[in-house]
Amino acid sequence: QVQLVESGGGLVQPGGSLRLSCAASGSIFSINAMGWYRQAPGKERESVARITTGSSTDYTDSVKGRFTISRDAKNTWYLQMNSLKPEDTAVYYCNANLRTRPSDYSRSYWGQGTQVTVSS
Repeated sequence: QVQLVESGGGLVQPGGSLRLSCAASGSIFSINAMGWYRQAPGKERESVARITTGSSTDYTDSVKGRFTISRDAKNTWYLQMNSLKPEDTAVYYCNANLRTRPSDYSRSYWGQGTQVTVSS
């Protein structure tokens, strides 16, 4: 059983900052990549940022220079969001591509989602 638990969402004014955290726990053999997605009302879920075990990162164009993804050594990763805009308002989901056993293929796991609202 694998669980991804997010924290850190909330309401912030335009130009403000928030930091999201995601902690993975359970039967985890290895994590290949970690990431953050978001889904705004009436829109499809989109990838926001991704980091691999080699610490290679990738961002969607709309957040480059404002958001930073990072990870620690204990299966926790973060999304630092600066200069937030109203269009960043969405439910943010963390995601991990991981294996639970050495012989398994990697599978995608999701957190429960956390609401980020940017509004004055």
